Amino acid sequence: MSYDEFLTAIKELGLERYRADQVLDWVYKKHVFVFEKMTNLSKEHRNMLTEKFSIDLPEIVEKRVSSLDKTTKYLYKLQDGNTIESVLLFHEGYATACISTQVGCPVKCSFCATGQSGFVRNLSTGEIVSQILAIEKDSNQTIRNIVYMGMGEPLLNYDNVLKSVRILIHEKTKNVGIRRITISTVGIPEKILKLSDEGLDLNLAISLHASTDEKRDQIIPMNKRYSIEEVLHAARIYQEKSDRRVTIEYILIREFNDFDEDARRLAKLLKGMKVFVNLIPINPVVSNMERPTQWKINRFKEILIESGVEAEIRYEKGADIEAACGQLRIRNLQR
Repeated sequence: MSYDEFLTAIKELGLERYRADQVLDWVYKKHVFVFEKMTNLSKEHRNMLTEKFSIDLPEIVEKRVSSLDKTTKYLYKLQDGNTIESVLLFHEGYATACISTQVGCPVKCSFCATGQSGFVRNLSTGEIVSQILAIEKDSNQTIRNIVYMGMGEPLLNYDNVLKSVRILIHEKTKNVGIRRITISTVGIPEKILKLSDEGLDLNLAISLHASTDEKRDQIIPMNKRYSIEEVLHAARIYQEKSDRRVTIEYILIREFNDFDEDARRLAKLLKGMKVFVNLIPINPVVSNMERPTQWKINRFKEILIESGVEAEIRYEKGADIEAACGQLRIRNLQR
């Protein structure tokens, strides 16, 4: 529930409005998810809340911790038995949660494990927010950076995703800074344009992964509906309205999109935009796709930088625990 929705519900129970703040403090700050343990409320009030509401966290089915960098991968079971994944990433001085927005994914990018398991349904707002709380409860980490880059296409679950963002940034809940939240999308122009009118200066990441429609069609089926030109046009408008730099995600696949001409075309496509390109050597979840040699990866970055485009190579975290989206879920489904 949003803060206003919860406040209204509390008033309808005949309780003072400050009781809402007390409950949310227990949930979001102290990670207490049973009303009976909220000791600054009377027993009568705790019983009323227990009858009216539930605080549901997903059940941890599997948890893997990387011996390389402490990246932690969670496989969660939802109340209907479906499973989703979240990832806790450690950086110097802060922790990031990568969360899911759908059970499976309808986009079916050929390089992504999530799409291989098919699409089941959208997550509710509560199921999205509860991933953050479940990670914090288990890890004792305070999440200050949130990336909607787990299973699913966030902009295809637009209303629930945006409501979850507004909940997480509210001062009475998680109070996460809006500029510490990133939505990663394969690129749905009308939803990006809608997002640009929300008045939220969150970070937008576009999963581009190719410099021509011909190549992008082969790995991202949705490109046949929305061309690169349409996606980048919407991204430009988002940038103009939010004044935020857009991140371009580009997975490097050996002898497919890693050629010098790909880098030059990409630089040309992004000319005039305030962007940062994340070059991601592919995590080979598909047998016929391999990562380029290190020389080719470095060369691609050099061409972009020489062309005036900021770029960095982003190596995956948690390689030893199959931290790429969808891998644990597929293994669980196959058991």
